[in-house]
Order: sequence, then structure tokens, then C-alpha cells
Amino acid sequence: MKIVKEFKEFAVKGNMIDLAVGIIIGAAFGKIIASLVSDVIMPPIGLLLGGVNFTDLHVTMKDAVTDPGTGKILKEAVNLKLGNFIQTLVDFTIIAFSVFMIVKMVSRINRNKAEAPAATPVPTKDQELLAEIRDLLKK
Repeated sequence: MKIVKEFKEFAVKGNMIDLAVGIIIGAAFGKIIASLVSDVIMPPIGLLLGGVNFTDLHVTMKDAVTDPGTGKILKEAVNLKLGNFIQTLVDFTIIAFSVFMIVKMVSRINRNKAEAPAATPVPTKDQELLAEIRDLLKK
């Protein structure tokens, strides 16, 4: 029962819930970026490069083996899917830049908070009394 109690305390902490929300939003953000790259960015780039469809861009290392009688594929072809790799690199670059900008923004906010001068604490009555006693003793 102690383990269940410890797990409950761990799972209900604010940081853990924030982390879970961050992971869920991050996964959705990754899907949005993947769609942006594959559906919006790569088609115009492919068009500029002579009508290349990046999802079909691959290098065949070994052709598929088919049954001559039925035409059924016995062994799949071995392909280097360079187009998918290029799209993944573009995805990564956009996500990495977005995370960099978010971290930079949070750092700036935290730095501004740290640079704000701390208000001079108002001395308590006891401290004022002790300061007066100190000043009288100096005289």
C-alpha cells in the first residue's frame, strides 16, 4: 500500500501533470509540422526541382522477387527511402527551431524577472530600535 500512496503523490504533483500536458501538446505539434512539411513545403520544392515527389524518391538496392506465373511478390524490394529522410530532416529542423525560440523566450522572461531590483526591505520596529541604540552608543 505504501507504493500505491507514493505513486499517487508522484502522479498528482503539479510538475507531472504539466509534463503530461507538454508531451501531449508536443505530439500534436509534431503531427502539425509533419503535415506542414509533407503537404505544404515539400510539394513546391519538388516542383522547383523538376516535378520530384519526395515521398516517391528512393534508391532501389535490390529489386523485388516475383513469381513469374502469378506475379505475386515473393520478396520485397530493398529501397533507401531518401525522400522520407529529407522530409524528416525538414520536420526536425522546424521543430528544433520552434523549441529554440520558445526556450529563448522563456529565458528572456526569466532574465527580466531576475534583473528587476529587489525592493529594499522595510526595517521592523525592533530593527529601528536597535539602529537607534547603535547610533546612541556611537555618540
